[in-house]
Order: sequence, then structure tokens, then C-alpha cells
Amino acid sequence: MPVTPLASLQARLRREIEGDVLFGADDRGRYSTDASIYQIEPLGVVVPRSARDAVRALEIAAEAGVPLLPRGAGTSQCGQTVGAALVLDTSKHLRDVLELDLDARTAWVEPGLVLDELNARLKPHGLWYPVDVSTSAQATLGGMAANNSCGARSLRYGNMVHNVLAAETWLTSGETVTFGTVARDGATAPSQASAAATARHDELVALVRALHERERDELAARVPHVQRRVAGYNLDMVSSDAFNMAHLLVGSEGTLGFFRKLKLKLAPLPRQKALAIVHFPTFYSAMDLTREIVKLEPTAVELVDRTMIELSREIASFRATVDKTIRGEPDAILLVEFAGDELAPQVAKVRRLAELMGDLGLPDSVVAIEDPALQRDVWEVRKAGLNIMMSMKGDGKPVSFIEDCAVPLEHLAEYTDRLTRVFEKHGTRGTWYAHASVGCLHVRPVLDMRSADGTRRMRAIAEEACALVKEYKGSYSGEHGDGLVRSEWIEPMLGSRLVRAFGEIKRAFDPKGLMNPGKIVAPPKMDDRALFRFKPDYRTAPLSVALDWSEHEVGDANRGRGFAAAVEMCNNNGHCRKFDAGTMCPSYRVTRDERHVTRGRANSLRLALSGQLDGDGLASRELYDTLDLCVSCKGCKRECPTGVDMASMKVEFLHHYHERHARTLHDKLVAHLPRYARRAAALAPLMNLRDRVPGLAALSERLAGFAARRSLPCWRRDWFRGQSEVPPPSPRSVSAATTESASGNRDVVLLADTFNTYFEPENLRAAVRVLVAAGYRLTVASAGERPLCCGRTYLATGMVAEARAEAARTLAALTPHVARGSAVVGLEPSCVLGLRDEFRTLLPGADSAALATAALTFEEFVVREHAAGRFKVELKPARYARALVHGHCHQKAFGVMPSVVAALELVPGLAVETIASSCCGMAGAFGYQPRHVDVSLKMAELALLPAVRAAGPDTVVVADGTSCRHQIHDGAARDAVHVVRVLEDCLPASG
Repeated sequence: MPVTPLASLQARLRREIEGDVLFGADDRGRYSTDASIYQIEPLGVVVPRSARDAVRALEIAAEAGVPLLPRGAGTSQCGQTVGAALVLDTSKHLRDVLELDLDARTAWVEPGLVLDELNARLKPHGLWYPVDVSTSAQATLGGMAANNSCGARSLRYGNMVHNVLAAETWLTSGETVTFGTVARDGATAPSQASAAATARHDELVALVRALHERERDELAARVPHVQRRVAGYNLDMVSSDAFNMAHLLVGSEGTLGFFRKLKLKLAPLPRQKALAIVHFPTFYSAMDLTREIVKLEPTAVELVDRTMIELSREIASFRATVDKTIRGEPDAILLVEFAGDELAPQVAKVRRLAELMGDLGLPDSVVAIEDPALQRDVWEVRKAGLNIMMSMKGDGKPVSFIEDCAVPLEHLAEYTDRLTRVFEKHGTRGTWYAHASVGCLHVRPVLDMRSADGTRRMRAIAEEACALVKEYKGSYSGEHGDGLVRSEWIEPMLGSRLVRAFGEIKRAFDPKGLMNPGKIVAPPKMDDRALFRFKPDYRTAPLSVALDWSEHEVGDANRGRGFAAAVEMCNNNGHCRKFDAGTMCPSYRVTRDERHVTRGRANSLRLALSGQLDGDGLASRELYDTLDLCVSCKGCKRECPTGVDMASMKVEFLHHYHERHARTLHDKLVAHLPRYARRAAALAPLMNLRDRVPGLAALSERLAGFAARRSLPCWRRDWFRGQSEVPPPSPRSVSAATTESASGNRDVVLLADTFNTYFEPENLRAAVRVLVAAGYRLTVASAGERPLCCGRTYLATGMVAEARAEAARTLAALTPHVARGSAVVGLEPSCVLGLRDEFRTLLPGADSAALATAALTFEEFVVREHAAGRFKVELKPARYARALVHGHCHQKAFGVMPSVVAALELVPGLAVETIASSCCGMAGAFGYQPRHVDVSLKMAELALLPAVRAAGPDTVVVADGTSCRHQIHDGAARDAVHVVRVLEDCLPASG
């Protein structure tokens, strides 16, 4: 069989570079989309390990005449990072700060470095890189430069083009050229590595300067006079005098060359900020008066409209912030920030703003906020604008294609009013938010892009929006770039002469036409459905699902396809790639592989469900391997903007996979643990020999798949015996019963889970002691000899029928207690929160909904009862000065961590500190499998284990998860305890 050109290219790349070379259908599928509506399969993917790797891969592709596409986080909203090309992913390895000059306030960085990672490095020096895009947790600086990104505070700091000083760039002609400031005659070019590079530099400078001179009048007439303009190439920033040649490449979307490194201009980090929330009775008045507000020189003026306010009130994590800071029912608010070195001048500016609003007819419309924590909370609500919109279920989704048009402030009110009427004319709507300060408001009309009608309406709205923006002398492409969705609109906005000039620039820099073809120059039509993610022939096969996905069956097109609709909720925004606070996504934080991030898994599932991958669909081994490192942390369910629940999707997948593939002995031993645990505990001395007799651990790995490098939990013959361990009611609890009508229900049901019952019974005994000491009437839930079970071990292996049986058994036992108003309290977070989550998809109905409301973690119950005045135990000071807390993934995913901290803070004098960690890495049985041990420990080493090792003897390490405690014991040789043990230790002597 003859070798194809692509096979030859792949073989050569594998021979000559050290990085990953990915040409398989699954990998190409994962790189075929970004955060836009488009999907184009690349020819292959290279993940270079070094700058040398990157350049060699580029050279090899150029020699073969293969198109090239540089890519960072792949979060472009306009289709910049998809194409039929060799994709070069810089985000895994090319992410270093190469040089930091604190005196000059400059930094040379590699293109794959994420903005938040850079700013974390800069913060101790009082500096930051101020192009603060809302995707700062995942946006790479190379991608930001390619798009000419902006940010909320561009009013003060400008765009990327104003903050990039130089760019070392590889060109398809073979040279690596550094572009930066050039003098009037072009003679003072930045130093080049070779004579050829110097000559190439001078040739390009001369050509670009000549083009600018030729098109000077056309540029003056056509380029809009607004800050937010990123269409085409920045030819208007060239000059016959000194200018910065790097500014031409900023915003070029990888069509001219590949950024090897960038020199950035840093700024002093503002020490003090004051925030004002300005309330408006109408949306129009907010837009109209923005131009008056900016005269006070704020750092930011950001819009949130009434729809966003109302939606924010419906989200538990935002409700308190909205209630604290917003008065009444405004039609819109503006967040106005002032920043500087001293607080007093910023507070004075807020007062001046309040006076201004009074002069403009809106007295008492300003809420001033000086508290930094509350300011951060308010900004989180604003940043959630896109998240709220993109979580919309149904046939239609908010579509990004006119979301960053920018107009002069004097026209902003009229423009937004007229565009709203355009939406109404075409039977849709849009929600407005973002950068009012610079006339660039984000709006996404809701359309069904799987239908021809949705495409038709997108085209019609785009045409009318383009005409409006042109009428008001604004920019049709104001922030997010051109890409596939807006490149065709460059000519209607800027004219054919400038488009031809852009073509000349493209040919001069990239004479072979290999760099990211089809963007900016010679683009396709924006509404070519062959380029869409949902192409005209897109279909998903009917599927008999194991879990309840009906909440996603919204809209005619989604009836009967809830699982597929849930998978399609991933819009590729890439928030799962973040490394800031939070849980998501643990495996990606270790591997940095697109395959092992929530987005990569969701894309793989979507492609499999729609028949776009080779193989057996949901029975594919490749898909199994893609989901294998998902630790089911549930972080994505809370932290993903669209609520993608990959843990549940993995359960659904495993159910279908194992219809075709037998489960291993390891899977069966893990799944059935709750059913044989009692018999195993009775044989505890024998069962525990595995880690005491040499050779048995290795044997257990070969036979049962439990890694020899791991110790196993110790079975206990003194397991927790349930209700028999609860003392009879004390006089205190009897007395409490007489005042129950005033103090609330004091009946508590304790859920004794399998793990604490048979491995750590002291935790359940501590819970009994604390709850009884507090005067509660305690019942240990039961249904026969075997403890109740949440079914999680079965779900972990895709045994949904068995999990449903366990859930039914548990629900039947608990429903009578719930009906009497009793709280159901448990210690193991994954078990308790399973009652609130998985039970509702296993057994949807009124009983599971009632249980979800009644089920509480121990800490939630204690904090709730203490706040109500019912938990009245007078705790004594702890033996430790500090509690260092690691949160279980599910505690973080369900917002339970504040209760953990609050419960510990009931102990007098105890300082409580949480570890900013993601998953511990053990994740149930995940960390016990030989193929997972290394990844598991790497997850723990990111933050958890170093923090535990650094803790002194005066610190108690707290972790509520059984697996978390085991990981800490194995990885840091330190014992961690459940919160209940801390409280038990602090009971008064008579308690």
C-alpha cells in the first residue's frame, strides 16, 4: 500500500521532534472545534515540547506545503483556531516566562503561557499584565496577541496592541524575525539572529510602510475612530515616522507567522479600588449616560442588564451578592470602578459620580462598595454574564457572531435600541452586558444553528447589524477577532482597497499561503453550513439511556435525545482548562492534554454519538481511554459555565460500554463492596494481611488490579453496629422534646455509610457522641443487617441497575423519616451528596426530591442548627492552634465548603485555613488502579501534599473524604481526621 503524504508527514514529525504527534481520528476530532459555531477537522496535531520542537514542526510542514494553524487554549469565538491544517498546540509546554525585567517593567514570555499564571508570577513584585480578559484563567498570551484581546479595563490600559512591545516570529519563508520598534528610516531594527533574518525584516518593514503611505487617505476615511477595532491588519498603526512593527502582527490571528515569544509591557498593580453600582430605570438611560460617566476617568464601566440581574438572583452562589448590592428592580446597572495607589481619592471619585448622577436626574442611584471581598463578588456576577447565557437549554442557543460590535459612545443608546428591534423583527432576543465604557457590548441572539432557518436568520441579523455599525461609524469586529465568522465583513466595513492591501501584507509575510488560511484574507462565507459544528446532515443515533436526562429534552429537536443534548451543552469555552481556585479539571491539571479535559471528553462523546468517529461509538476502547482519567469529581457540574456533568456522562458511557465489554475482577470487587463488606470485616485479620505479608500486595495487583504501591484501607472487626451504639435518650433530649414546637424538629437520622462503618467506625461513634451531646434524638438508618448505600460504587463502574436498586432500598428506608421532618445527616460527602444528586436521576420523583432537601452533610447540619440556636454544646478549645482543611471534591462542587469552615470555627481559638487544592487524586477506587497511581499522586502533589507536609505539629489536618484521608496518609505520612472528630475532641468532659 502506498504511503500517503499525510502518513509521510506524520512519520517525519515523529522522527524529528520530541513532542506529541497526534493524527488519530479522535485527536483530530477534539481539535476540530473552538468556542465558535464551526467545526473543521485538522490534518493533524503537534504538541511541541520546546521552541526548537515548534520551529522544526513548522519547517517540516512548510517544506511539505501543509497549512499551519497555531493554537493556544482553543477558546476563540469566531473560528480562528479551526481549519484544515496542521495544528500546533502551544499550551502544554511553551508556557514559560523567559525574561523578567522589573525595572523596565517588561517580560518576554512564550505563547502558551496563560494570563493568570503570568499575573500570579508578577503579583509579588507589585506588577500585572493589565489586558484582563474574562477568560484569564485559560487564555494564552499568544492567543490574546493573535486576537488583539482587550478586557474590562481597556479604558485605562488599552488592548493587546498597546501592550505588546516586540514579537519574535517564525515565518514560512524559514526565518525567525524579531519585530519591534523601528526608526523613521527603518535602520534600527531589533537585533536578528542572522543576516537573512535582518534582510527579511527590513524588506517587510519597507513594504508595510509603503502600503501605509499609499493607503493613508483610505485608512483615514475607513478605519473607525473607536478603541475597540480589531478587523483586518493594523495597517493604520504604521507610520512614516518611528512605529512598532509588532503592532501589525498583533490581531493577525496566526495568518502571518508563528509567535515564538512576546515582549510585554507590564503595569503597576493598583493597590486600592472603589466600586460604584449605578442603577438605571431604563436600559436606554444607562447607555445614554455612559459617555458622561467616562469623563470621570474610571478604570472600568461594565453593563449588566435586567435579564442578567434576574438570572443572577436565581443562582444560589450569586443571590446574596445581588441582594446586598442592588436596590429595587433597575432595568440596568453599570459597574464603575476607580483604582489607584490610595483609597481616599477613589472614594472621592465615587462621591463625585453620585453627585453627577444626581445632576443628571438620578439621585440616590449609586451604591458605593469599598470592601475588596464584596467587590470581587460583584465582579464575579458580572463575569458570569456569558456563563448564564450559555447555560440556556433548548433548541436555540446564544450564538456568537455580532457580540463585539463597537460604536462611539454618543451613539450607543440609539444603536442598542435599534439592534434590539432587529432581533425582535427576526423572532429572537439578546441579553446585553459588558464593556459600556468603550461602546462594545456583548449580545448573542438566540438561534438554532442546527436548522436552515437559524442560519438564515443569522445572516439577516448580521447584514442589518453591519449596516447599523457602519452608519454609526463603529467597528463590526471590536474585541474577539475576525476568524471565520467576521472576516467576510471586513470588505463591507473597510472597503475593497484596504482588503487588497491586507492581501498584499499576507502574501509578503506568508508567500506560500500556509499560515491559518481562510482568516482575514480570502475567507469563506460565514454561513457556509459545511463548516458548522452542526452540519446539515448532523444526527445522533437513538439511545436507550440508563440515567434520567429529561431536563435537557427542551425544545422540539431535543425530544428523546436528552443525553446527546446534555453533551452538546459544551460550547468549548475552555473554562475547564483553568488553573485558578476550584476543582475542575483535576486530570487536565496534571496532563495538560486536550484529551483529558472536560471539553475534550465532551467533544469525543458528541462525535461518537453523531457517528463522526471510527469504531464502535459508545463501545469504543478509544472513548473508554478518553474518559478513563475522569475522576468524577463533579467540579464541572458546578464550575463549567454550561453545567456539563461529565461524572454522570461517564456513568452513562460505562453502562453502554460494558454492554459490549466484560468488567474486570477489580471493577466487580469495587462495585459490590457494600454487599460483601460485613463478611470481609468479620475476617479483618485475614483481609489485612495483604499489606503485611511480603508478596501479597504484588499478587493482589496481578489478580485483582489493586496497585502494589498502594496500601489498602484496614478492615475493622469493631465495625459500627448501628442503632445499638446510640445511648438511650438523656434527660436533656427528653426536655428538648417538650419545647420542640418552638425550637424545631430535633429528630436526626444518621446515614452510616459502608466506608465509615467498616473502615473508620470511630467517625460514626464521634458523630453519635456529638449529636447526642447536643440533645438530638438520633436514629441510625437501616434496612436489615447491611448498611444503607448510596450506590456510588456501582455507578463508578457503570452498573446503573444495581445502583438504582441500592438507591431504591435507601430511599424506601429514609422516606418515612423525611416525611416526619427529620434531617438525614451523613459523614462521607460523596454518599450524602449522592442523595441530593444521583438519586434524582436514578429515581426521579417526589420522594427523591424530598430526600435531596433533607440530606445534609454533618457540617451543614451543625452550622444550620447553630444558626437557629438549637446546637448549644459549649465546645472547649482544641488541642491544636490551627486546622488545615482539604475539601472533598463533592463538597466543593456542591458549595458545602463554607459549612466545613464554619463548623470548625465553632471551636474556640481554632484558626481555620483551607488548602487551595483540586482533587486529592484518590477519588474512590481511582487511585488504587496501577495505571492511575502516578496521575493520582501528581494530582495530590499540585497543592495538597506540599501543604500537608509544611504543616507543623500544632496543626490538625482535616479531610472529610475517606479517600482523601487515605491519600494524605500514603503521600504525606500524616493522619487526617474528619471534622466530626475535631468537634468530638472539644466536647466538654461531661458531654
